[in-house]
Amino acid sequence: MSSNITFCDLKGKCILSRKYRTDPLITKESIDIIPFILFGNKITKSFDNSFVSDEDIVPGTITNPIITHEGIHYLVLQYNDVLAISLLSSLNDEKVDIFEQFQFLREVCDVFDTYLHVLNAKHLRENFIIAYELLDEMCDFGLAQLSDIKMLKNYITQTNRKFLKSVEKRKDNLRPPEQLTGTVNWRNTGIKYRKNEAFLDVLEKVNMSIDSKGQVQTSEILGQINIRSRLSGMPDVKVGLDDKGLITGNKIFIKRQIENNEESHDSIDSMDYNDTSNSSENESGMILEDLKFHQCVKLSNYENNKTITFIPPDGDFTLLQYRLNCSSKSLKPLILCETQYHLHDGSRLQIIVRLKSNYKKQSIANNVIIHVPITNEYDTPSFKHNHGKVKILADEADSSKNYLVWKLKNLSGGKDYGLVAELQLPSTNALQKKKNEYYSKLPTRVEFQIPYYTTSGIQVKYLKVNEPQLGYKTYPWVRYITESGDNYVIKK
Repeated sequence: MSSNITFCDLKGKCILSRKYRTDPLITKESIDIIPFILFGNKITKSFDNSFVSDEDIVPGTITNPIITHEGIHYLVLQYNDVLAISLLSSLNDEKVDIFEQFQFLREVCDVFDTYLHVLNAKHLRENFIIAYELLDEMCDFGLAQLSDIKMLKNYITQTNRKFLKSVEKRKDNLRPPEQLTGTVNWRNTGIKYRKNEAFLDVLEKVNMSIDSKGQVQTSEILGQINIRSRLSGMPDVKVGLDDKGLITGNKIFIKRQIENNEESHDSIDSMDYNDTSNSSENESGMILEDLKFHQCVKLSNYENNKTITFIPPDGDFTLLQYRLNCSSKSLKPLILCETQYHLHDGSRLQIIVRLKSNYKKQSIANNVIIHVPITNEYDTPSFKHNHGKVKILADEADSSKNYLVWKLKNLSGGKDYGLVAELQLPSTNALQKKKNEYYSKLPTRVEFQIPYYTTSGIQVKYLKVNEPQLGYKTYPWVRYITESGDNYVIKK
């Protein structure tokens, strides 16, 4: 358990500090010497014997999140320009979980960020009263108690007058909140809607690394089920999924994907992607690595009969998160892209891009964007293409890198499009030419979004809502979306 939680700026100067329990090792001096602990600055003593940092403190880089000094352990978490630090005198106590301490610090920072609109050193100094009240509610005697922002807003009604919209005060604001005395602490009582609806989104992000021959090297699926609840009363909701292999944690087989791709299409000439529809080896399947439920899910029901039952929070929340580690034979590329570079006479660069959609014809990918790396030394570019729009943009993270960006509003399944771009280069010698060709080794990055499609094959069979007291009729809505992750690339 934590004895003290302190917030400092990037120089290590204390903004606010909350002491939760008496610890003889942790004193005011333990807080004052934080700049020395973090950055090794020289420390001098003032006339009242308190430690004071030099005025010319230079912020450093926090390379070690756990620092020990004179028997005190400093757990440091950086959030924007604020350092959240938890002070403990022992890490061997059975009640101390290091990961839990860092998770709680992160949740405190997220709550502060919501209340202050943006958590930074300036806003924290201006609103330290709100911060202290939140710390008192979120932690008791060094133990984490509460971090749900919806529940905190019910009885921490002070607002940041500059940045946070006013929180509507409840009539029973002076009484203890009902969530503290009940078992459901994520939902208020007395919620009413004219039309009771539940919107469920199954969102899957595909990360994939593809070689120049169209073979999948690595792939994974990051999925989540999001729900927007607009239901009255205290409803009991049950969600049924058609793939029990996913929920039990066993290997799942992408039979639905195989069915979707029974209509085979010709691939790009130089590529030979894996055809999953004609091989029994595909039953290597996908292995579930992570499965995380929202706190509202009744885990006892899930463990007994593998059903997902819960009383939903009001509004938007994520019911389930999962990650599937896919073998190279179980998942084939949704979109293939071949890029060729041809340098003519040392002064003209020709780039040929061939794009192929590799999913069923009924599906349509929206907002397809191809990022092709090119040299940053060029002139008079020209483009020839039969679909979409093309332009050259600089990388936001590295201005020295340029990309040929090909945008297509939609891309139907089984389609094949081409792009030819020509760039004039300055006359160069052999050494400079080699330097300009480094971009041809960088991967091509693809972005896309396919509605009404899931890569893993997971499907919602039913969504049942039961509110015994009100007995209303509900209108459930289910939507499926597959999109590219941050790492969908084709290597050369």
